Amino acid sequence: MATRDSLQQPTWTAVDDYLTDLLLGPDPALAAARAASAAAGLPDIAVSPPQGKMLFLLARLQGARAILEIGTLGGYSAIWLARALPPGGRLITLEADPRHAEVARANIARAGLAGAVDVRCGRALDTLPSVAKERGAEGFDLIFIDADKTGYPDYWDWALRLSHRGTLIVADNVVRDGAVADPASADASVLAVRRYHELVAAEPRVTATTIQTVGIKGYDGLSFALVVQDPAR
Repeated sequence: MATRDSLQQPTWTAVDDYLTDLLLGPDPALAAARAASAAAGLPDIAVSPPQGKMLFLLARLQGARAILEIGTLGGYSAIWLARALPPGGRLITLEADPRHAEVARANIARAGLAGAVDVRCGRALDTLPSVAKERGAEGFDLIFIDADKTGYPDYWDWALRLSHRGTLIVADNVVRDGAVADPASADASVLAVRRYHELVAAEPRVTATTIQTVGIKGYDGLSFALVVQDPAR
Protein backbone atom coordinates (compact mmCIF):
# COMPACT_ATOMS: atom_id res chain seq x y z
CA MET A 1 0.00 0.00 0.00
CA ALA A 2 1.31 3.45 -0.89
CA THR A 3 2.08 5.63 2.10
CA ARG A 4 1.04 9.24 2.42
CA ASP A 5 4.65 10.33 1.90
CA SER A 6 5.11 8.18 -1.22
CA LEU A 7 1.98 9.71 -2.72
CA GLN A 8 3.15 13.26 -2.00
CA GLN A 9 6.84 12.92 -2.87
CA PRO A 10 6.36 13.25 -6.66
CA THR A 11 4.45 16.51 -6.11
CA TRP A 12 7.04 17.84 -3.68
CA THR A 13 9.82 17.07 -6.16
CA ALA A 14 7.92 18.62 -9.07
CA VAL A 15 7.35 21.82 -7.11
CA ASP A 16 11.01 22.02 -6.12
CA ASP A 17 12.03 21.52 -9.76
CA TYR A 18 9.56 24.19 -10.90
CA LEU A 19 10.76 26.73 -8.33
CA THR A 20 14.41 25.95 -9.04
CA ASP A 21 13.95 26.46 -12.78
CA LEU A 22 11.88 29.63 -12.35
CA LEU A 23 13.64 31.43 -9.50
CA LEU A 24 17.19 30.10 -9.55
CA GLY A 25 17.88 29.16 -13.15
CA PRO A 26 20.95 27.35 -14.48
CA ASP A 27 24.05 27.50 -12.31
CA PRO A 28 27.08 25.69 -13.78
CA ALA A 29 29.16 25.84 -10.59
CA LEU A 30 26.45 24.36 -8.41
CA ALA A 31 25.54 21.76 -11.04
CA ALA A 32 29.20 20.77 -11.28
CA ALA A 33 29.42 20.49 -7.50
CA ARG A 34 26.46 18.12 -7.42
CA ALA A 35 27.81 16.07 -10.34
CA ALA A 36 31.29 15.79 -8.82
CA SER A 37 29.86 14.79 -5.45
CA ALA A 38 27.74 12.08 -7.08
CA ALA A 39 30.68 10.82 -9.14
CA ALA A 40 32.76 10.55 -5.97
CA GLY A 41 30.07 8.46 -4.31
CA LEU A 42 29.06 11.03 -1.71
CA PRO A 43 25.56 10.56 -0.27
CA ASP A 44 22.87 12.66 -1.94
CA ILE A 45 21.93 14.56 1.21
CA ALA A 46 22.97 18.14 0.48
CA VAL A 47 20.39 20.90 0.86
CA SER A 48 18.05 21.35 -2.09
CA PRO A 49 18.60 24.28 -4.50
CA PRO A 50 15.74 26.33 -2.96
CA GLN A 51 17.13 25.66 0.51
CA GLY A 52 20.60 26.67 -0.67
CA LYS A 53 19.20 29.94 -1.99
CA MET A 54 17.44 30.44 1.35
CA LEU A 55 20.79 30.08 3.15
CA PHE A 56 22.26 32.64 0.76
CA LEU A 57 19.43 35.07 1.46
CA LEU A 58 19.68 34.57 5.22
CA ALA A 59 23.41 35.26 5.13
CA ARG A 60 22.82 38.40 3.07
CA LEU A 61 20.07 39.59 5.40
CA GLN A 62 22.41 38.99 8.33
CA GLY A 63 25.16 40.97 6.65
CA ALA A 64 27.28 38.00 7.66
CA ARG A 65 31.03 38.52 7.40
CA ALA A 66 31.96 35.39 9.36
CA ILE A 67 30.09 32.12 8.84
CA LEU A 68 30.62 28.70 10.41
CA GLU A 69 29.29 25.53 8.81
CA ILE A 70 29.35 22.23 10.69
CA GLY A 71 29.15 19.50 8.05
CA THR A 72 30.58 20.27 4.60
CA LEU A 73 29.82 17.13 2.59
CA GLY A 74 30.62 18.11 -1.04
CA GLY A 75 30.58 21.86 -0.46
CA TYR A 76 27.20 22.59 -2.06
CA SER A 77 25.79 24.59 0.85
CA ALA A 78 29.21 26.14 1.46
CA ILE A 79 29.13 27.60 -2.05
CA TRP A 80 25.73 29.15 -1.41
CA LEU A 81 26.84 30.61 1.91
CA ALA A 82 30.20 31.87 0.63
CA ARG A 83 28.53 33.66 -2.27
CA ALA A 84 26.68 35.79 0.27
CA LEU A 85 29.87 37.02 1.94
CA PRO A 86 31.05 40.59 1.36
CA PRO A 87 34.65 41.22 0.25
CA GLY A 88 36.94 40.08 3.03
CA GLY A 89 34.29 37.78 4.51
CA ARG A 90 35.17 34.26 5.58
CA LEU A 91 33.46 30.89 5.84
CA ILE A 92 34.93 28.10 7.95
CA THR A 93 33.37 24.72 7.19
CA LEU A 94 34.11 21.53 9.12
CA GLU A 95 34.07 18.05 7.58
CA ALA A 96 34.91 14.77 9.32
CA ASP A 97 35.48 12.65 6.19
CA PRO A 98 38.77 13.32 4.34
CA ARG A 99 37.30 12.19 1.02
CA HIS A 100 34.34 14.52 1.39
CA ALA A 101 36.65 17.39 2.30
CA GLU A 102 38.76 16.74 -0.81
CA VAL A 103 35.70 16.83 -3.06
CA ALA A 104 34.40 19.95 -1.32
CA ARG A 105 37.67 21.83 -1.78
CA ALA A 106 37.65 21.05 -5.49
CA ASN A 107 34.01 22.11 -5.85
CA ILE A 108 34.57 25.33 -3.93
CA ALA A 109 37.68 26.16 -5.97
CA ARG A 110 35.80 25.50 -9.21
CA ALA A 111 33.17 27.98 -8.02
CA GLY A 112 35.88 30.61 -7.56
CA LEU A 113 35.50 30.74 -3.78
CA ALA A 114 38.67 29.09 -2.48
CA GLY A 115 39.90 32.41 -1.14
CA ALA A 116 36.81 32.87 1.02
CA VAL A 117 36.32 29.32 2.32
CA ASP A 118 38.43 27.35 4.77
CA VAL A 119 37.57 23.63 4.66
CA ARG A 120 38.86 21.94 7.81
CA CYS A 121 39.01 18.18 8.02
CA GLY A 122 38.43 16.33 11.27
CA ARG A 123 35.67 15.54 13.71
CA ALA A 124 33.85 18.76 14.49
CA LEU A 125 34.14 18.23 18.24
CA ASP A 126 37.92 17.97 17.75
CA THR A 127 38.26 21.04 15.50
CA LEU A 128 35.76 23.38 17.19
CA PRO A 129 38.06 24.20 20.14
CA SER A 130 40.71 25.57 17.77
CA VAL A 131 38.05 27.51 15.86
CA ALA A 132 36.84 29.02 19.11
CA LYS A 133 40.37 29.97 20.08
CA GLU A 134 40.90 31.73 16.75
CA ARG A 135 37.62 33.63 16.74
CA GLY A 136 37.73 34.65 20.39
CA ALA A 137 34.91 36.97 21.44
CA GLU A 138 34.11 37.86 17.81
CA GLY A 139 32.28 34.62 17.14
CA PHE A 140 30.30 34.13 13.94
CA ASP A 141 27.40 36.01 12.41
CA LEU A 142 25.72 32.87 11.05
CA ILE A 143 26.20 29.22 12.00
CA PHE A 144 24.79 26.39 9.90
CA ILE A 145 24.59 22.92 11.49
CA ASP A 146 24.17 20.06 9.00
CA ALA A 147 26.25 17.15 10.22
CA ASP A 148 25.71 13.88 12.11
CA LYS A 149 22.42 14.25 13.97
CA THR A 150 23.63 12.52 17.13
CA GLY A 151 26.10 15.37 17.56
CA TYR A 152 23.48 18.13 17.42
CA PRO A 153 23.20 18.73 21.18
CA ASP A 154 26.98 19.23 21.38
CA TYR A 155 26.97 21.38 18.25
CA TRP A 156 24.30 23.57 19.80
CA ASP A 157 26.52 24.12 22.82
CA TRP A 158 29.43 25.09 20.59
CA ALA A 159 27.25 27.31 18.42
CA LEU A 160 26.26 29.30 21.48
CA ARG A 161 29.88 29.64 22.55
CA LEU A 162 30.76 30.91 19.08
CA SER A 163 27.87 33.38 18.89
CA HIS A 164 27.31 37.01 19.73
CA ARG A 165 24.16 39.05 20.01
CA GLY A 166 22.52 38.88 16.58
CA THR A 167 24.02 35.56 15.48
CA LEU A 168 21.62 33.31 13.58
CA ILE A 169 21.96 29.56 14.20
CA VAL A 170 20.34 27.32 11.58
CA ALA A 171 20.09 23.53 11.93
CA ASP A 172 18.96 21.19 9.15
CA ASN A 173 17.17 17.82 9.33
CA VAL A 174 15.51 18.42 12.69
CA VAL A 175 12.03 17.00 11.97
CA ARG A 176 13.11 13.54 10.79
CA ASP A 177 10.03 12.69 8.70
CA GLY A 178 7.87 13.76 11.64
CA ALA A 179 9.53 11.41 14.13
CA VAL A 180 10.73 14.36 16.23
CA ALA A 181 7.21 14.48 17.71
CA ASP A 182 7.35 10.83 18.84
CA PRO A 183 8.37 10.65 22.52
CA ALA A 184 8.62 6.86 22.27
CA SER A 185 11.19 6.85 19.46
CA ALA A 186 14.34 4.84 20.12
CA ASP A 187 16.16 6.17 17.06
CA ALA A 188 19.41 7.85 18.10
CA SER A 189 19.07 10.65 15.53
CA VAL A 190 15.51 11.38 16.61
CA LEU A 191 16.51 11.40 20.27
CA ALA A 192 19.33 13.81 19.45
CA VAL A 193 17.15 16.29 17.56
CA ARG A 194 14.53 16.11 20.32
CA ARG A 195 17.30 16.96 22.79
CA TYR A 196 18.44 19.76 20.46
CA HIS A 197 14.97 21.30 20.57
CA GLU A 198 14.82 20.93 24.34
CA LEU A 199 18.13 22.78 24.70
CA VAL A 200 16.98 25.54 22.33
CA ALA A 201 13.69 25.89 24.22
CA ALA A 202 15.49 26.13 27.57
CA GLU A 203 18.00 28.75 26.39
CA PRO A 204 16.93 32.25 27.50
CA ARG A 205 19.48 33.97 25.27
CA VAL A 206 17.77 32.97 22.03
CA THR A 207 14.42 33.26 20.32
CA ALA A 208 13.70 30.36 18.00
CA THR A 209 11.35 28.43 15.79
CA THR A 210 11.42 25.28 13.66
CA ILE A 211 9.75 25.03 10.26
CA GLN A 212 8.66 21.76 8.63
CA THR A 213 9.85 21.39 5.02
CA VAL A 214 9.00 19.20 2.04
CA GLY A 215 10.72 18.90 -1.33
CA ILE A 216 13.19 16.75 -3.20
CA LYS A 217 14.68 15.74 0.17
CA GLY A 218 11.33 14.47 1.44
CA TYR A 219 9.78 15.57 4.72
CA ASP A 220 12.03 17.23 7.29
CA GLY A 221 12.60 20.65 8.80
CA LEU A 222 14.91 23.53 9.68
CA SER A 223 15.47 25.17 13.06
CA PHE A 224 16.25 28.88 13.37
CA ALA A 225 17.57 30.47 16.58
CA LEU A 226 18.48 34.15 16.88
CA VAL A 227 20.84 35.05 19.70
CA VAL A 228 19.31 38.05 21.48
CA GLN A 229 21.73 38.27 24.40
CA ASP A 230 25.49 37.93 24.35
CA PRO A 231 26.39 34.41 25.51
CA ALA A 232 28.72 34.21 28.48
CA ARG A 233 32.29 33.45 27.45
